[in-house]
Amino acid sequence: MNVVCLDLEGVLVPEIWIAFSEATGIPELRRTTRDEPDYDKLMKYRIAILKEHGLGLKEIQQTIAGIDPMPGAKEFLDELRSLTQVVIISDTFSQFATPLMKKLGWPTIFCNELEVGENGEITGYKMRCEKSKLTTVKAFQSCGCETIAAGDSFNDLAMIEASKAGFLFRTTEQIKKDYPQFPAFESYDEFLEAIKKAL
Repeated sequence: MNVVCLDLEGVLVPEIWIAFSEATGIPELRRTTRDEPDYDKLMKYRIAILKEHGLGLKEIQQTIAGIDPMPGAKEFLDELRSLTQVVIISDTFSQFATPLMKKLGWPTIFCNELEVGENGEITGYKMRCEKSKLTTVKAFQSCGCETIAAGDSFNDLAMIEASKAGFLFRTTEQIKKDYPQFPAFESYDEFLEAIKKAL
């Protein structure tokens, strides 16, 4: 049995933190896992900036309400789900992801949880498990599943490397250059064809 494991942001929906950076005019919030491989360092940096500007969960959720999936993403996902099992494995948070899952037709997502104070301040976060993407792929494999994985950032590379087939989608030129062994795609049509061949 195959399970296709997809990243969320940058693959199916725009980067939430970049959208929030644009909405608030705070350029420092544009940093993502494409720029910073250390996720803990990145999240502590983001939380400190939110605190400094008095911003919390409510403001981020207001921005997320206006985010739509990338053009063609839902159709790609619908077709892929008609062929095989698909799970989205993301380092985002359930408080961010739920409205986006509704727009994508409620696919399965494994993600993390924000720690939020009563006043809406984001005080921390709780990872679902250590090395969440790689750990999840290995767990599927331990259940007798074969995995195909795809993403666009540093934090996707371990699950891509551990899978029987792995792809990069709309990634950076630097990641393409550093990881030439993984086919890289820009369009959903080509991406879907590559996954079909790997199934």
